[in-house]
Amino acid sequence: MISKKLYSMQIKSGQDFTENLKQVEDFVAQCGKDAIICTPEVVLSGFAYQRMNEASEFSKSATEALLVCSAKYKNTIVTTMIEEKNKKFYNNLKVFSKGEMVHKQSKNKLFLLGDEHLHFSAGEREEISIFEIDGIKCAALICFELRFVELWEQIKGADIIFVSAQWGKARKNHFEILSAALAVANQAFVVASNSANDIMARGSAIITPYGIVYKNDKKHFVACEVDISETSRMRKYINTNIKIN
Repeated sequence: MISKKLYSMQIKSGQDFTENLKQVEDFVAQCGKDAIICTPEVVLSGFAYQRMNEASEFSKSATEALLVCSAKYKNTIVTTMIEEKNKKFYNNLKVFSKGEMVHKQSKNKLFLLGDEHLHFSAGEREEISIFEIDGIKCAALICFELRFVELWEQIKGADIIFVSAQWGKARKNHFEILSAALAVANQAFVVASNSANDIMARGSAIITPYGIVYKNDKKHFVACEVDISETSRMRKYINTNIKIN
């Protein structure tokens, strides 16, 4: 048995970047040692299209703060933030684990209906890859990327898949259906974290390889202690040629 406590945050992001960061830090402090916490997409700033330079500057200090936070509480934080490189802005997912940044990827699939392509540059698809947290194979998708089944194929073999999102109310059922389908198709745990802002769908969940969904739209987080070896059991029981870790 490989036990791991998973947390999916479901919080609002305000205009005060510092207060948003504090909200994340305070939550992480409550989760305890060896927990893995996934936040909503761009939780520290929102999309902040009118404040992109400010948001990218804030991400520098936030990165240091989250490294310290993950080291202090000996756990892992999965989040996304706005960053600038070569005069281009990217929506970067970062994984902070016990004082180290163990993975980084830039959002590859930009959401045209939200004008993301007018403000962000797309990252390389190859960055969407399997990485390890405490020896557990993991992967991540950022919001709109959840709709692309070819990306599901790209991360097959991961035991935990994180989905960090700002998914709108109008397509709430899409978010919930796709998150559950990803867990079943990839025979993995899915930790889906969506914003609780007024126009967002909530729907944050932790989903097992069997398709069992743990969620509560009325709370600011979902928590579940899971046995990671369930992925191997499921892959042996129903063999779809996914690697058994």
